[in-house]
Amino acid sequence: MATTVKSRLEAMAKKLRKYSQSHVLQFIDTLDSGGKIALLEELEGLDFELLNELIGRYVLESPEIELPKEILPAPVYPRVPSDELQGKYQKARDHGERMIAEHKVACFTVAGGMGTRLGFEGPKGDYPATPVRNKSLFRVFAESIIASEHRYNCEIPWYIMTSPANHADTVQSFKDHDYFGLNPANVMHFPQGMMPCFGKDGKILMEDKGHLAMSPDGHGGSLRALYKSGALQDMAQRGIEYISYFQVDNPLVYIVDPLFIGLHAMDTAEMSSKAVIKVDPLEKVGNFTVVDGKITVIEYSDLPEEVARKRSADGKLLIESGSIAIHLISRSFVERINQRGFSLPWHRAEKRVPYIDLEGERVVPDGPNAVKLETFVFDAVPLAERSIILAIDRDDQFAPIKNATGVDSVESSHRLQMNRHVKWLEAAGIDIPRKEDGSLNVKVEISPLFALEPEDLVRKKSQLRKLKPEDIVSLG
Repeated sequence: MATTVKSRLEAMAKKLRKYSQSHVLQFIDTLDSGGKIALLEELEGLDFELLNELIGRYVLESPEIELPKEILPAPVYPRVPSDELQGKYQKARDHGERMIAEHKVACFTVAGGMGTRLGFEGPKGDYPATPVRNKSLFRVFAESIIASEHRYNCEIPWYIMTSPANHADTVQSFKDHDYFGLNPANVMHFPQGMMPCFGKDGKILMEDKGHLAMSPDGHGGSLRALYKSGALQDMAQRGIEYISYFQVDNPLVYIVDPLFIGLHAMDTAEMSSKAVIKVDPLEKVGNFTVVDGKITVIEYSDLPEEVARKRSADGKLLIESGSIAIHLISRSFVERINQRGFSLPWHRAEKRVPYIDLEGERVVPDGPNAVKLETFVFDAVPLAERSIILAIDRDDQFAPIKNATGVDSVESSHRLQMNRHVKWLEAAGIDIPRKEDGSLNVKVEISPLFALEPEDLVRKKSQLRKLKPEDIVSLG
């Protein structure tokens, strides 16, 4: 073993003794030189002082959520502007369009997941998501970016946060598909950060004799990953000011929304959000609230039921705005909080994690045996000096694919995608064949390359044909 590696291991062994984690080197002598170096590099990448603090607060203990005494509803820009807001909305849209055309907007997708829950082998972004042509999520997003670039005669760089589990496959997929028509120079992939998995005794679990059991640090880690990966520096060099943040599972996301961008910029906001009106008081979405004068998202599991069910005098839910993980973030805000060494709150989750025991035997537990720690991106919202919320129609912009069946499944997403495109066609004057029960008797898919907004179909009405029962239509 080279002297430098030996000295590094000796220094690491000393540190591990200090933090009562010496067991992770128990099998070091069974590894070849490459294996020793790989494990050493994993360990050297950890902040043991921080880990020790987190173990005491979140692993050995299960801290109760301390809710504020006063939880107020958050102010929201309405989906349909009132008479007094119509002028501002038009100015905001015009301003947003100028920001896009001036190359000041970038897209950022959190895409670290695999398609395992969907019965799909590979990165979730490669999952076939559309109802007619089975286009992948990555392709749908790419087409939306390309359509926006054509509309505004600009370049819109796309930053994609992967995970160590899917990074290589994601990069290869983009190469195999010629970057889905985008300029490769405008696409950047980088993996998110990872955290060790802990036994309930606070010990770091080992995946095997040469590797720690690790898990992603949550979508909140995306803001740190932007900084550490060099993506923010790349944005600054390009003159990017605004980051359109969205997660990989929603094929209806309006990626480059000039109204949202304009409202955010005109109100000098730092991190803004889109919201849907909750369909149920206990719907499993984050809740937009105001706490101590700051817009704050409270998880559905943390909001007391009596607060969730409160209604105003007109019968509407008091806390009615739900978070769907769509944000507009100023680049300067991400730079500022990283330069200050920010830390988002950590959240504890008990999970089932296979590991090797002290005898080197692999253990596959029957139930939750470990604690994973992660951060949530919405916890950055109250760090912003100013934040706005724009309400949207969920049927137009939210059709996530999270589950194999049922709610938020590919089936429900296909239905929502077709419903939106049918509504757009009807607005353009196209009759839609329906069955006796009122359900659709056609299958419809509209690419962003053909129409980004319903008004695009109105302008292209001469290119649309009459639909017959059981037609299968793909536009663009």
